[in-house]
Amino acid sequence: MSNFVRNIFRANKHLRAAFQGPQVVAFVPAMALAAFWLLGEMAMLTIALGVPCILSLTGFFRATDADSGGVHVAEVITLNMLHPLASEVLSIARCQKKMTACLLLGFENTQALASRHGPETIIKLRDAAAERLRSVLRPGDDIYVLESDQIAILLGPVMRLDLESALQLATRVQAAAEEPAAIDRIAVYPSCSVGISLSSRLEENDAGERLLAHVEAALAEAHANGPSAIRAWSRHSRNTNADADPLESEIRAALETGEIVPWFQPQISTETGRVTGVEALARWNHPDRGILPPAAFLPSIDAAGLLPRLSEIVLQETLEAMRGWDNAGLTIATASINMTTQDLDDPRLTERLAWQLDRFNLTPHRLNIEVLEDVVANGPDDVIARNIRALAALGCGIDLDDFGTGQASISALRRFDVSRLKIDRSFITRLDTDDDQRFVVAAVIGMAERLGLDTVAEGVETVGEHALLAQLGCTHVQGFGIARPMPADRIPQWIEAHNTKLVQAPRLPRATG
Repeated sequence: MSNFVRNIFRANKHLRAAFQGPQVVAFVPAMALAAFWLLGEMAMLTIALGVPCILSLTGFFRATDADSGGVHVAEVITLNMLHPLASEVLSIARCQKKMTACLLLGFENTQALASRHGPETIIKLRDAAAERLRSVLRPGDDIYVLESDQIAILLGPVMRLDLESALQLATRVQAAAEEPAAIDRIAVYPSCSVGISLSSRLEENDAGERLLAHVEAALAEAHANGPSAIRAWSRHSRNTNADADPLESEIRAALETGEIVPWFQPQISTETGRVTGVEALARWNHPDRGILPPAAFLPSIDAAGLLPRLSEIVLQETLEAMRGWDNAGLTIATASINMTTQDLDDPRLTERLAWQLDRFNLTPHRLNIEVLEDVVANGPDDVIARNIRALAALGCGIDLDDFGTGQASISALRRFDVSRLKIDRSFITRLDTDDDQRFVVAAVIGMAERLGLDTVAEGVETVGEHALLAQLGCTHVQGFGIARPMPADRIPQWIEAHNTKLVQAPRLPRATG
């Protein structure tokens, strides 16, 4: 936006404010009287009749959104286009000695939702959420739908806006955006995180660009701590643009000093309730920021080309943990590790993995290799296909991760010797209360049984979901409702406590026949 357009926008705002209120009653007659004395009766009539018409046509007498009781919704291309608008809101707030804020809402699991329901799903969810937000916000607040599948909200100036008030508003905004939406007559349950930037945390001369940079950084931090997290920018928050390069050097050091290690999430049998395995999930024990989930550092690791090094560390630490549990007399049948396309593209992958297994005195069937469904569905090249088949021939289990979010065919499942399907968490959410979810999961489990494949449901968070999965015949479950990921040294204590509870717990019935 040019400076000329920006100045016109500002002048329009200030003139509109000047002409609204009691002063306008005296101002127009004063102009008409002056015209009469200077130019005569015709000039007086022109001013008296013409000025109000001009002001009305240009919108000076039109009520603002705050006065008319409406919430403005507009579409823009990028967050950068909001810079002059945010600057204007800040300017008005400062002139009136008031406060404002910006909220930025970002949807999660967009790739999985798009794969399941079609590429237009996220746009429909975003637009529906923007309309629902009208009922949550005050008159004078503006909603901007962004091309990046995000929604920005600029709050109209208010006398008092502290962090607690902003968090309460963000909670209401999040709840409205996460309401289920009907897409092609199927209920879709989105999740989203929210970032907050308060004008009270800006320097005196900061403009709208800084307000928006802060809210973008807050949303990134929320996504890193999600799903469905809310974060407000503070002076301790990290600026995503400024931290890109230093984070890479931090990550390189963290990989080599043991700060990034696997934590393990138990998987249990729905038939016996016993622990049947664990999944290795990377965690960064950051010296200043505490334990960070993969979302906070995996993009930087990928950008730096360090995914193979991370996989190597996770594999070695997992096998070492398995040996330690064995030596302690703990029975954990399998451990699952994720492998990326870069890992599978290594011609010597099977050879190296076999050597590592032998080094820790573990048989290949104790290790499950998780491969994303897209890797199988997209017709991988000869090296990847050969490696997956070779790992299966070695004796490793092949888990198809995020099943249902891609386009893998039954022939692909057979061609790559897949032994287990991991049902994506987007199918598990509200499984016990949503008939559509139940129908889809039942179909996946039924297909797996006919193909002789085991199933594991990830993201199980409630007793109801767990019980229904057992009834439907899913063989294994994992999720926060069973156990959160934990360090290797806490696994024995957790299993001991879990086995003690099994003695008194009722058996969950499974489907038969």
